[in-house]
Amino acid sequence: MEQFDVVVAGGGMVGAATAIGLAQQGLSVAVLEGVTPAPFEPSQPMDLRVSAISPHSVSLLERLGAWEVVTAMRLCPYKRLETWEHPECRTRFNAEHMHLDRLGYIVENRVIQLALWQQFELYPNLTVKCPARMVSAVETDNGYEIALEQGNPLHATLLVGADGAQSRVRQQAGIGITAWDYRQHCMLLNVETALPQQDITWQMFTPDGPRSFLPLPGHQGSLVWYDSPAKIQQLSAMTPAQLEAQIITHFPPELGEIKVLNHGRFPLTRRHAQRYYKSGVVLLGDAAHTINPLAGQGVNLGFKDVDVLLHEIEKAGQDWSNVRVLKAYERRRRPDNLLMQSGMDFFYTTFSNNLLPVKFLRNAGLKLAEQAGPIKQKVLKYAMGM
Repeated sequence: MEQFDVVVAGGGMVGAATAIGLAQQGLSVAVLEGVTPAPFEPSQPMDLRVSAISPHSVSLLERLGAWEVVTAMRLCPYKRLETWEHPECRTRFNAEHMHLDRLGYIVENRVIQLALWQQFELYPNLTVKCPARMVSAVETDNGYEIALEQGNPLHATLLVGADGAQSRVRQQAGIGITAWDYRQHCMLLNVETALPQQDITWQMFTPDGPRSFLPLPGHQGSLVWYDSPAKIQQLSAMTPAQLEAQIITHFPPELGEIKVLNHGRFPLTRRHAQRYYKSGVVLLGDAAHTINPLAGQGVNLGFKDVDVLLHEIEKAGQDWSNVRVLKAYERRRRPDNLLMQSGMDFFYTTFSNNLLPVKFLRNAGLKLAEQAGPIKQKVLKYAMGM
């Protein structure tokens, strides 16, 4: 049986970042992942899964040595953010007003994962097991014994669950979740735009669900269309020409002319683990919480989890495996994640109806928020992790 200080289940963005951070602290780490990320080629199509990366997340990726690799591949900075229902009642955020160069970056998830994986080889105390699938995790007197689908079992003092929303680690540890279905699906579309690369991301609310635009490098953009499962299924079955006609009809004129390059869909579900840890096991990212993707905050919350866990483990020194460390991590992260989940749900619910009094109040609220000055900036800085 192979022995490690830490076994990280999941080699995605959050799991890979956790593994590198712990290896930097001198711990022996194993990463379990089913699929090796494909090498990057500039000619490759843009991936459908993209994230709005905050300055706080950039700071973490810099410390892990991955951000320089990301910038050498591709990304799109953005300086402005706008949200509205009625075109005359907009809330606008601008990097210049906050004395910043930019508000953040739109980056493909797989580009971030690949940049992190390229750091693995720098740490002889970090072992990657891929392809590898965890079958079971059984608690022992001093950690967890992990059985794999193939190969020898592993033993870890700490088992990290960074294995996504359907986390097997969470299930094996017997940690329950609170969850509900939003009864909506989300369609992601990569499009070619007649307009050149833009520096703005925007969101328009409708009674059927939001419509969003995220800028991508060159003449490209990522569209997000929220609607009923039936509507999204209908859209998915259309030809590119039919889909383009629907987009022009249902998206605002700011979008301009477009050509659909690729699209996919997924259901919207909120989940929150009833606890983030047990003795010898801890959950991070989507394994601990999923959020409505309304503001692209999912991966940023995951990276905040990583940052706090690394800080608490480093602060503990020789006592890094003590359950008090995991308790401190949960105490710092759970309220923040819950606040962001609830905030997104409030916006989602408030804007997803057509009642006239509510419609008047929410548009008045957006107009008022535009004039809020310092308060508006504080809200954005919180979302950016500043």
